[in-house]
Amino acid sequence: MNNTSYQACPECDLLIDLVQPEIGEKIHCPRCGLLLLRPRKQSIERTFALSIAGLILFVPANFLPMVGITLLGKANSGILMSGVISLFNENMWPVSIVVFLASILFPLLHISLSLLISGHLYFNRYNRNLVSWMRWMHHLDEWVMLEVYMLSIIVACVKLMSISPLILGWGLYAFITLIFITALLTSSLDKELFWQHIEQLSKDNKHAS
Repeated sequence: MNNTSYQACPECDLLIDLVQPEIGEKIHCPRCGLLLLRPRKQSIERTFALSIAGLILFVPANFLPMVGITLLGKANSGILMSGVISLFNENMWPVSIVVFLASILFPLLHISLSLLISGHLYFNRYNRNLVSWMRWMHHLDEWVMLEVYMLSIIVACVKLMSISPLILGWGLYAFITLIFITALLTSSLDKELFWQHIEQLSKDNKHAS
């Protein structure tokens, strides 16, 4: 028997009697057409694996040289944090703070929360902070903007190529891969499924105690 639950559409507030769809099926709001549910196959396992890969890539993406350039016989290279420091030194500290948050801190927090949540669900371990972690991760979705920072890097590289040949570092390759990982992480995470597992773990914990 399919489980049903009432849910208000986030777009038009229509109260809908939802039927849990099968993997691959989609449920849209009958009034406005908003996608409400789309179960993803092995969402917990995929999120857990992608989160681990994201954290591993985060280190070289932030600490290895991204782009190198030689001017007047002197070689220079920069890491991801160099842009933030340069903006701060140019007295553009509000912009440097936004860049630091959106391109470094928030992506790190988002991946870390994804790993914590999916890891607990994968191993069926209850934690009283799971609900708070899910809410924080939901809020961070709008602030993870690695692709925007990537566009700024591309623009800078195009301008620098007219001055001197560029040397692409391993940090840039790691950063590009990290962007793909975060995109896959977002698309693989089935929030409805995660909430269901969190609720089930909470019930099991109450019965056990």
